[in-house]
Amino acid sequence: MSNTYRFIELVGTSNKSWEDAARQAIEDAKGLQGGLRVAEVARMDIKSTGDVLTYRVRLKVSFKTPSR
Repeated sequence: MSNTYRFIELVGTSNKSWEDAARQAIEDAKGLQGGLRVAEVARMDIKSTGDVLTYRVRLKVSFKTPSR
């Protein structure tokens, strides 16, 4: 038996924290496709606009593709 996985990149954002940004991206990914397997943090940064900080997390997310 073999498995096939699909990888996509997502960017989550939050005004609270990097953890919250990652959590929101994963929650959105669950709604996109079934079989969410692994999320890997590829990059984290902060965007500053005046007094507002936006935490951004880029995730590499894998999904198990449906069996045929």
